[in-house]
Amino acid sequence: MRKMLAAVSRVLSGVAQKPASRVLVASRHFANDATFEIKKCDLHRLEEGPPVTTVLTREDGLKYYRMMQTVRRMELKADQLYKQKIIRGFCHLCDGQEACCVGLEAGINPTDHLITAYRAHGFTFTRGLSVREILAELTGRRGGCAKGKGGSMHMYAKNFYGGNGIVGAQGQIFEAYNMAALWKLPCIFICENNRYGMGTSVERAAASTDYYKRGDFIPGLRVDGMDILCVREATKFAAAYCRSGKGPILMELQTYRYHGHSMSDPGVSYRTREEIQEVRSKSDPIMLLKDRMVNSNLASVEELKEIDVEVRKEIEDAAQFATADPEPPLEELGYHIYCNDPPFEVRGANQWIKFKSIS
Repeated sequence: MRKMLAAVSRVLSGVAQKPASRVLVASRHFANDATFEIKKCDLHRLEEGPPVTTVLTREDGLKYYRMMQTVRRMELKADQLYKQKIIRGFCHLCDGQEACCVGLEAGINPTDHLITAYRAHGFTFTRGLSVREILAELTGRRGGCAKGKGGSMHMYAKNFYGGNGIVGAQGQIFEAYNMAALWKLPCIFICENNRYGMGTSVERAAASTDYYKRGDFIPGLRVDGMDILCVREATKFAAAYCRSGKGPILMELQTYRYHGHSMSDPGVSYRTREEIQEVRSKSDPIMLLKDRMVNSNLASVEELKEIDVEVRKEIEDAAQFATADPEPPLEELGYHIYCNDPPFEVRGANQWIKFKSIS
């Protein structure tokens, strides 16, 4: 027993005598927060705009990084599943635009309402739905957020009215501007300007590309949509403006999509691969946040790599569920269109019901 204790004592003393540098690496301390300068917004009908500096906490930074990385990986997995013909129909991906959906959510409250057009997968996730529900909806399975019957352009969550399959269904924008201004509605109108309308550049499509001024009598902001901190601060500013009773405001988020308009669009017939690569290398929203956090001692490269690994596993697990979950049964095809409880006595809704005039 004495020999054993002596051996243990020698081992412990050997551990204690290891170089102190190894202990310092294991117990690294990070900063709790850091202050960053952000790009000044262009203003329309506003005396002042959002701040040009902002504080990012370590907690928020890690949360934003994980969320943006999740949206990125989810969209890349959707691309893969589409090419495998597991996802069918229309599919519009938002990789490259992650700072818009994550930054917007960081600047509003969960109780606020959000309405979007297609390219809505990222917003669906930031509004609280899981990757499993989103991918399962894309693959048309019962576990999807719309029970597998909505697909890419019809996703919904609490206080989120996502997707619209009709191109131009949001086209009554000027009428909406007018009504919102007349009634001083607390409404933020957002233009995600990713520089292309389908395959047409904004310079070829618009006589004026100052979309933040399109509200005319409504104040507007032009925001760097590739910087999550710019989007967050601009959204906070816009929300405070609306909540104060001043009426609506318009935000143009200047961003970029890496994929084509939809999965049927290769995305390189109207722009060059070099253009896409330049944006990736200089303005990628995930890269910008990562560099800020590492350079300001809010996180380490190794810590962020661990998040990357966890996100990849989450996406793979969700994809397995989305391919193994059963499709909705055929008898449910007509559910959730009209009320399922007969009678449904509305003229013209049922050709077998005969109505008599009471005049």
